[in-house]
Amino acid sequence: MNIVVANKIKTLRKDKKMSQEEMADYLNMSQSAYARMENGESHTWAIHILKICKIFGIAPEELLKVESSHKTGPSDNAIPELSHTVIEHYEERIKELKKVIKDLKNNKKLLNS
Repeated sequence: MNIVVANKIKTLRKDKKMSQEEMADYLNMSQSAYARMENGESHTWAIHILKICKIFGIAPEELLKVESSHKTGPSDNAIPELSHTVIEHYEERIKELKKVIKDLKNNKKLLNS
């Protein structure tokens, strides 16, 4: 699934005549991190899905839609699998942010002591 989304992002970027560096700047990431995402080596697109869709003027469903080679429509199994992947990435990001908040609160307590 990751490679399907990666290929769509790559195609959309090229259609818009944007460089990887321009996309990386827009997403606030390094060009090499963006390249890994576009090559299907990283799932970070899930974290940036709304920004990616905004720049290309598409709905998230369009980015996530899996085209069937049978021309019968998207795969019924792909969307739940992808949704699970997106949820996992957001859950991981939430954990990271909770840790940052906890650390900031601890630092504030130390400063106020």
